[in-house]
Amino acid sequence: MPAARTPSPGDPDPFAEAPHAPHVSHAPQNSPESGPGPGPGPEPRPESEPGSATERRSGDGTDLDEREAVIGFWRALELPGLVDVHTHFMPKRVLDKVWAYFDQVGPLTGTGWPIRYREAEDERLAVLRGFGVRAFTSMLYPHKPGMAAWLNSWSADFAARTPDCLHTATFYPEPEAAGYVRQAVAGGARVFKSHVQVGGYDPADALLDPVWGLLAEEGVPTVIHCGSGPAPGKHTGPGPVAAVLARHPRLRLIVAHMGMPEYAEFLDLAERYPGVHLDTTMAFTDFSERMMPFPRAERARLAALGDRVLFGSDFPNIPYGYLHALEALTRLDQDDDWLRAVCHHNAARLLPLPR
Repeated sequence: MPAARTPSPGDPDPFAEAPHAPHVSHAPQNSPESGPGPGPGPEPRPESEPGSATERRSGDGTDLDEREAVIGFWRALELPGLVDVHTHFMPKRVLDKVWAYFDQVGPLTGTGWPIRYREAEDERLAVLRGFGVRAFTSMLYPHKPGMAAWLNSWSADFAARTPDCLHTATFYPEPEAAGYVRQAVAGGARVFKSHVQVGGYDPADALLDPVWGLLAEEGVPTVIHCGSGPAPGKHTGPGPVAAVLARHPRLRLIVAHMGMPEYAEFLDLAERYPGVHLDTTMAFTDFSERMMPFPRAERARLAALGDRVLFGSDFPNIPYGYLHALEALTRLDQDDDWLRAVCHHNAARLLPLPR
């Protein structure tokens, strides 16, 4: 694994903030099994370069071949569409800084990170809707005090004008946190985002104790980036989250990126606490398998926790096509019922969504 620096609190999200196949014709035909150790992953699915002569585009700019393949994926599973619990929409000036960060992310990951869906907001929404994503989030997060309430105001407005976006909110360890989190919940927030790595804070900070208590009481889930990938932070890893869960065992957490690279340890927490879920964001893809492969020995645990694994993509900040995030799930030796639960049913139940 390439050397990486520890992110500072001012850094944007380093992850974007970036099986048994279903009976679909686009499933990979020659996907080698991932071993427990590092090494090159399978060859990426061939894709047309954006703007190339071979790429078919719709009126809204969507790659028609990819759109048809994504729709074919969930239709083959007899789903009404997809639910993506990990997508990023945020104020333009914030997103511009995130994208600028990814343009020079090489020193952190040792590899390039070309953003696949660098489009205007309305075009990105059209892409997700064209894929058949029936519900998604607006993951956003502060890196300093005094920022979360402003982000929550923006995301509330975004949810009001974007009915298929689940009203998302965030927080930071500061004296005002309990108040604005309570206000967000009262205003209809359905999911929160915590970014331990970019925020540079301890999730067990006493200033967050009333926040966790409120969210546990209300049953509102939090997507939390707490794993040490792609580079460890001062408070990343399973220990700080375990301390939070010890105080709030009914808390509903969605561990982002399957907790990579501490996959096994976060699976342990999911087995210990029924409110702990994991999202698949960037996990199992060729990009991540080259650096932080998911151990083959842990696949049986994925099956056992099949009702608590949720699909996430990191759209739009991924360095590959959306379809690949779905195809990667078909290489895990899981059955179609598992795929249905992960790609739709689990999130629809947890959030919940109308039938």
